[in-house]
Amino acid sequence: MIKSMTGFGRAIYENEGREYLVEIKSVNNRFSDINIKTPKNLSYLEEKLRKKILNSVSRGKVDLFVTFNNNSDKGKNIKINTEIAKKYIDELRKLSKESNIIDNINIMDISKLPDVLNIIIDEDSAEIIENELITAVDEAIKGFVDMREKEGNKIKQDLEQRINDISEKIKQISNISTGLVEEYIVKLESRIKELLKTDVVDKTRLAQEVVIYSDKCSVEEELTRLKSHISQFLNLTNENIAVGKKLDFLIQEMNRETNTIGSKANNLEITNLVVDIKTELENIREQVQNIE
Repeated sequence: MIKSMTGFGRAIYENEGREYLVEIKSVNNRFSDINIKTPKNLSYLEEKLRKKILNSVSRGKVDLFVTFNNNSDKGKNIKINTEIAKKYIDELRKLSKESNIIDNINIMDISKLPDVLNIIIDEDSAEIIENELITAVDEAIKGFVDMREKEGNKIKQDLEQRINDISEKIKQISNISTGLVEEYIVKLESRIKELLKTDVVDKTRLAQEVVIYSDKCSVEEELTRLKSHISQFLNLTNENIAVGKKLDFLIQEMNRETNTIGSKANNLEITNLVVDIKTELENIREQVQNIE
């Protein structure tokens, strides 16, 4: 199933005063780029969350945001960083002496300085909080993936419609090109008679000219390759893997074959059909950029 690279998922999980808000969103990107933002006391779980996202996402720029409000007694052990506190005190006393400022340092002032007081999560609480967070993340990812799949299905339908239109135009080119040689023979024979003022035409020479013309204007190889690319394209749209890069490559190849047909065909109808095909291929290429 085709998946879009854009999507959004959101989940809220509450238990015993602990509330988790998880939001995940993604936009187009050539590669996999995952950014995770969690509260500082949950940062140790970021790598585990990254691996969980990678199980569902192959390509795209993904941002995961976690908000954690803890109104319970779990995960609220307070630890004083004694070494940092002592360094603050030493530096403040040094500043006091050098600046001749009264030294009125107290413990409450020191406790408010960065990294002195830390709320840590004990081992038992960590397991509970991790499991609850994973529950919220799983729910957010589910909604996120569902949205990408729904959008991907819409893109798939659009791509199939455009590819079918191209197939019809290829059939028209094939039908027109079949009659080009016969048309050329009639015109060439008529032109020779007109120039030479005679009804006698050198059939051998005429045959040689026809062979040369046929070789120059034949687009059968290009049409065959185009049909093969279209078949591969449609097969890929039904795969359950990331196919965006493969589809992009096929579009490039189809565009190359179409350009060759345009340069070979000495016929206005074929030229117009080539322009139509190139227009559709460009529309498809833009859509493919949205596919994982």
